[in-house]
Amino acid sequence: MKTVLLHGLGQTARDWDHVIMRTLAMDAERPELFDAGGYVDYFSILNRLEQRYADAAEPFRICGLSLGAILAMDFAIRHKDKTASLILIGAQYKMPRHLINFQNILFWCMPDRIFRGMGLSKNDVIRLTRSLRSLDFRDALHEIVCSVTILCGERDRANLKASPDSVRDLVGIFPSLLILHGHGRAVSINGVDAARRALCECSAEADHDQRTDQIRDKHEDLKARGVKAPLSENK
Repeated sequence: MKTVLLHGLGQTARDWDHVIMRTLAMDAERPELFDAGGYVDYFSILNRLEQRYADAAEPFRICGLSLGAILAMDFAIRHKDKTASLILIGAQYKMPRHLINFQNILFWCMPDRIFRGMGLSKNDVIRLTRSLRSLDFRDALHEIVCSVTILCGERDRANLKASPDSVRDLVGIFPSLLILHGHGRAVSINGVDAARRALCECSAEADHDQRTDQIRDKHEDLKARGVKAPLSENK
């Protein structure tokens, strides 16, 4: 199964390279979300993502970090037939408007060179974060019908309880929670490595389920033909 890796704000697609290298069996793509020289806001990024996978022949897994997690949820709501599963890191389903406004004030005070590593200008970043303010998926989360894995640091539970629109609330909707041992609040900061661990676990589980389905299908085919299944596969 193909895995699409979506990076966050302040990152580039290259940040996923060591994930792909360390999970060699994974069929993965890591699209660059910020179009150099193009118009940048949330909806233009989502539109480019939809265009890129408009002709996808089979459903695929999406792993998203922060902004990438928001895009993953939105894509899954809009394209149920193309989304096999989600892995979400640092996801929020309702954007904190006041926090974004305060963050943008800080951005205005920063020199332009701070933003160059993202491949975005200061104005691009501010426009992008402003476009996030209207996002609210509370009434649409029930439309996500695929399996969802949410990453959480083992020492972050107390902090999550203080946030009304946090991973804790998402866990109440999507009960598949993967606790990452050795991670606290830094799980979002170190999310790329966390994703590698999650992908390994989820891929192993998916491979096991796929093998189980293949064996079951083979048994049904043999039974239909009146042939007894091999003993080794009946265990």
